[in-house]
Amino acid sequence: MARFDAANADFADLASSGNAEVLYELGLMYATGRSGELDNVAAHKWLNIAAFRGHDEAKRLREEIACEMSRDEIRVAQREARDWITRH
Repeated sequence: MARFDAANADFADLASSGNAEVLYELGLMYATGRSGELDNVAAHKWLNIAAFRGHDEAKRLREEIACEMSRDEIRVAQREARDWITRH
């Protein structure tokens, strides 16, 4: 995860804008491991936020990823998404 943060600090800063497309891309990066390790919890979190902001493809991909996650992992991702939304 540190590699992702260091390589994409500007992109992560853009996520704070709440733009659904940016949030979706962030989720996709974690879902594919494109810029670091694959992380389904982080992917679900960002896709959940993008879906909350109205991104339909994020909803579909979030559901697909959830099929590969435990209930505990989903709970953690949902809690992190709620926390992020309340702060932004």
